[in-house]
Formats: sequence, structure tokens, C-alpha cells
Amino acid sequence: MQGPEFQDRFMAGRDLARHLAHHAHQPETRVLALPRGGVPVGYEVARALDAPLDVFIVRKLGAPGHEELAMGAIATGGIQVLNPEVLRELDISREQVAAVARREAQELLRRESSYRSGRPPLDVQGREVILVDDGLATGSTMRAAVAALRERHPAHIIVAVPVAPAETCEEVEALADEVVCARTPEPFYAVGLWYRNFEQTSDAEVRELLERRAQELATHAHIS
Repeated sequence: MQGPEFQDRFMAGRDLARHLAHHAHQPETRVLALPRGGVPVGYEVARALDAPLDVFIVRKLGAPGHEELAMGAIATGGIQVLNPEVLRELDISREQVAAVARREAQELLRRESSYRSGRPPLDVQGREVILVDDGLATGSTMRAAVAALRERHPAHIIVAVPVAPAETCEEVEALADEVVCARTPEPFYAVGLWYRNFEQTSDAEVRELLERRAQELATHAHIS
């Protein structure tokens, strides 16, 4: 196995942006990053493409008694995606789903208000949306994100990550309109192995990067 591909998430974002250069300077392009680790990557992509940046938060709905197993997910905008096979197999009632969803919705709303500092979410309807994370392993969170994002009717969904196993990229390709996996090392093992610095991104860093990108766009608009 070779050594880490990236110094940190910012370097990974700059590298990923080169693979997305054909989307640069398009007024309809929006970059949505999965927090927290996807935000530094998304920040560099948004800067390179001259696009706005926002977060798209996905919370797994753990099956009662089997919390590690996803029976579905909820996402930004009150969108809910359920896994009917898991619900059937474990005989999970609508009430049980609602209880878990309520709890996760509270955490999702807390994060949204914390991250955005009062700014409204980006409107993605009819837009080209690049959905970014710092890497994929199983891809379950990204698949939930794509399914949830479809409910907001973007024109086109591009999933973009610096590193992922080739087979996961292929699975996500079945759901997204375009998938860009900059590196697909074999064997893969784990996302963190491909970064020298893979420290957890903090809520404060997420807020700061979203704020910084919003200010950059405002300054750019003022100058032009």
C-alpha cells in the first residue's frame, strides 16, 4: 500500500477541483458539502469553481435496538428517506420511525442553525449541484444524501470525493448523474489512511469556512 495521497482536506479539495474544472464559472453551479469533514474539501472546490458553498446535513436513522443499522436517513430541508427492507425485516412500526426521526431532526436543526449563522440555505431547484465529502467508504451516507437531494429537484447531481474504493464509486453512479472519485486506491481500507492530517473538523471550522466563502462571493460581487 502506498502512503497518504493528501496532506489534509484542503489539499484534497484543490486536487478534486481540478477534476471538476469543466464546471467552473457556471452561474447555476452550487457546491454542497457533507459536514463536517466534507466542508474544507467543499470550500476549496467552491473557491476554484467560483461557486457558492453550503452544507447538506444527513443524519442516519438507526433501527431501534440495532442503532448501527440504518433504517433510513433524514436530511436538510426535512427530507426523509427510508429503507423498506430493514423496516420489514425488523418489523419496525411507523411510530418507532417517527420517534427516531424526531430525535435526529432536532440534532439536524441544531447543526443547521449553528453552521449557517442565520443565512438561508442555498436554493438548489433546477441547479447543478456538486455534492462533496472527504471520501467514501461504504457510501451509505452519500447514497442517502443523493436520494434526499433529489427531493429538492436539482437539474443535475454530481458526487465528488477525493478518495474512495472503485466499487463504491460504481454503486453511487447508479444514483447520481455524475460521479468524480479523484483517487480509487486498491486496497482501500479506510478514508483516513489517505490523509496525513485527518483530525476531526470542528463545528467552529465549518462555520468559519461557510462564512468565509459567503464573504468572498459578496466581495467579488461588489467589485464586479
